[in-house]
Amino acid sequence: MKLLGMVVACGFAVSARADTADPFSYPHAHPSYDPFAYAHGMPLVPERPYSGLGAATVSPEDIQKYAPAALDPVVSRHIQALLDVRGADAGVITAKGDRMFFSWKITGTSQVWRQDGPMKYPVQLTAGEDATTVAGLAPDDSFVVVSRDVGGAENPGLYVLSPEGGPLTLIQHTPNVQTALAFISDDSKSIYYRANDRDAASYAIYRYDVKTRTKELVFGDPGLWSVIDQRDGVWLLAKELGNTQIEISSYDLAKKTLVPLLGQGESEEYQVAFGPKAGQLIVRTNKLGEHHRLYVYEHGTLKPLSADEPHDVEFFAIDHARKRIYFAVNDAGQRWLQVIDASNGTPIAIPKLPTAELTTLQSLSTSGRFAQIGLNSSSAVPTSLVFDWQTRRTTEWRLPAAPEIDPASFAKAVLETFPARDGTPIPMYVRRPAACASAATPCPVIVQFHGGPEGQARPEFSAAAQAFVDAGFILVWPNVRGSTGYGKTWLHADDGAKRLAVITDIEDCARFIRTTWAVKGVAPKIGVNGGSYGGYSTLIAMTMFAGAYDAGAESVGMSNLVTFLENTAPYRRILRTSEYGDPVKDRDALAKLSPIHYVDRIKAPLLVFQGVNDPRVPVGEALQIHDAMTERHVRGGLILFPDEGHGAQKRANIVLTLGHTIEFFTAYLK
Repeated sequence: MKLLGMVVACGFAVSARADTADPFSYPHAHPSYDPFAYAHGMPLVPERPYSGLGAATVSPEDIQKYAPAALDPVVSRHIQALLDVRGADAGVITAKGDRMFFSWKITGTSQVWRQDGPMKYPVQLTAGEDATTVAGLAPDDSFVVVSRDVGGAENPGLYVLSPEGGPLTLIQHTPNVQTALAFISDDSKSIYYRANDRDAASYAIYRYDVKTRTKELVFGDPGLWSVIDQRDGVWLLAKELGNTQIEISSYDLAKKTLVPLLGQGESEEYQVAFGPKAGQLIVRTNKLGEHHRLYVYEHGTLKPLSADEPHDVEFFAIDHARKRIYFAVNDAGQRWLQVIDASNGTPIAIPKLPTAELTTLQSLSTSGRFAQIGLNSSSAVPTSLVFDWQTRRTTEWRLPAAPEIDPASFAKAVLETFPARDGTPIPMYVRRPAACASAATPCPVIVQFHGGPEGQARPEFSAAAQAFVDAGFILVWPNVRGSTGYGKTWLHADDGAKRLAVITDIEDCARFIRTTWAVKGVAPKIGVNGGSYGGYSTLIAMTMFAGAYDAGAESVGMSNLVTFLENTAPYRRILRTSEYGDPVKDRDALAKLSPIHYVDRIKAPLLVFQGVNDPRVPVGEALQIHDAMTERHVRGGLILFPDEGHGAQKRANIVLTLGHTIEFFTAYLK
């Protein structure tokens, strides 16, 4: 058994030997068990109020105290090797197809690179310690717009970059302000962008003149607005009221008139683009049925464009010439790309592509001639192909890299299900180490919940997932109710107070594994893991459903939904209130769903990770749950990253997060 010393700097409180961990019983099998017992007379664990978010809310002493300690070199080296397995990332292609600009993390931080043709040597165009990505390419290919974020705070700025490289030209980068590209004008003379510099809870839209380097306000109505398409001086504007609640309007720049089109007074999700004919829109929505489908919207009527299938159309794109529509169908987590004629919906054949579980459109050239298609599978390094509609040939621009590792040895993600207590089958993707098939004792299991909650676990390539498999763990990715990809009823099953009825899916997953995956009567030990909403799910698993899991490690999860909503960034509060509930009107339900109020139930070790600059989940959420754990002598600890936001983005911090998580689960599950 591997030895672990005391890791004081991380806030760990692990025993000197992993095998001294106390065994944990599973007390919740009795049918009368009520996870919300405090609501029937049991007192709440007291609130731990805090105020604000970001580095200003954490003392330098705490940042130093909870800094990550060095990893065991054996663990670190293996993770580093896995992270060197890289796919061929997406890029933006010039109109003539002779160049591609793409974002690449080979330096450890995302930077912008240029490639002057297929298989040409990539040229690095940006540098430094701050994540920099391609935001857009001028239609005449004369400049690139790049986005740069500092410390993961998600307050990026925009810059103009020459295709040949050189210094960046500032468009706007303001502290505590989000600046994001809307679009580049067809004549390449203007850059339109949105920013919440006038109101933290609204996005105004500005025009930047490329030649004079001046900017002007174009649209400033209150709301979370974004330009989703533009044509002949008319914009399609989306106003977000929630993550799946969107209103669509048109805005005439010359007349300065805003006309409501779709979604007003509804609670529906829309993706919209201008169609090939005047007055025509292409719409993706689930308003008229259980699943998202493509429609043509004309004269106030939605006419079906894609087939009526029991699967979601999860996205679509139309080329600049409005000739072809690309869309993808989500089939139980797998994704299939299709192309149709924009004028009549007739299918358009594309060359046969290599087999992949996930196929997607990554980018289109402004000419429409070139389409970059991504291919992704759980046991193959992602790659991409550029398809030329004129020659009808596909070309690989960059080879994926897998130094010293055979990707074919990666565990395949297999679709399975577990039953919820009401009998509903819950899908999950499972990766198993080969040795577990013939093991005399059960392999330990880690259940990893996705973020969102509107996300979806998919059979995608993941070096991090393989790191858990290589460490001897069966890895489970569930899609509990509230996930996307399974229809409208499934998606909205956890909205607001309805979450109380389905959050038990978290516990039911552990129940199923503990009983069904036993070997010779011995149940496996089970860990729980996740980030963002997956981090919240982990905290719920360890508190409300204490005893269901034997150890938990979470990153940037909400410990108290009330304090989270009160302190998150204003734009996030608007988007998340529709999902979780109003912190005033729904306060009781939010309290019932907050892990902090069940912290007195914790029985098993819990490890918490948090980025200090996180604008979504304030660092106070991690500090308050850790304080409560410390008072109760719960083993585990807290790790803070002062240079990260909502999850680790820099390579060194990814290694530390993954490495400490694996060491932690090795200590308590083996």
